[in-house]
Amino acid sequence: MKETFTIVVFTENKIGLLNRISAQFTQRHINIESLTASESEYPGIHRFTIVINEDEEKTRKVVKQIEKQVEVLKAYCFKDSETVHSEIALYKIKMDPSLDRPKLDNVLITHGAFVQEQVGSFMIIAKTGTKEETHQLFEDLYPFGLQGFVRSGRVSLSNTMSTFKTYLQALETHSKEIITDNF
Repeated sequence: MKETFTIVVFTENKIGLLNRISAQFTQRHINIESLTASESEYPGIHRFTIVINEDEEKTRKVVKQIEKQVEVLKAYCFKDSETVHSEIALYKIKMDPSLDRPKLDNVLITHGAFVQEQVGSFMIIAKTGTKEETHQLFEDLYPFGLQGFVRSGRVSLSNTMSTFKTYLQALETHSKEIITDNF
């Protein structure tokens, strides 16, 4: 049975790695729903957050293949219930005299959204939330003459204590033991 998985991959920042990681999904005919890459909380280590909708066995196999890449330090997969996740969405609305501003403000308050910036004759509205929440605001803003819309990929953190930090500490201890044993 297919379900949503968030795959988190910690890597070195190397040219071409994104291509090799995405190729793992292509080879298995797995569609990537969203992909976000950024620096992690650890200096020199980057984090990819990849969302897919697939069965668990196929997901675990692709994670194992990703971990075989030399520059990949560790990869994890999580079910939605195991993470806290969010996206950011921006909406562009034209400010013309017919705009019912009180009604628009009520929609923004209801959705926890805000006007991030007014640029010329447009306003940019921002909202963070799940894909479903940002999509619902899209539907509610459409009657106001929505001129543009963009949504980021998912960012997420596991809702348990950091397993990657523990992994890094064990790796560092193991490296010191190897160096000590060889000299």
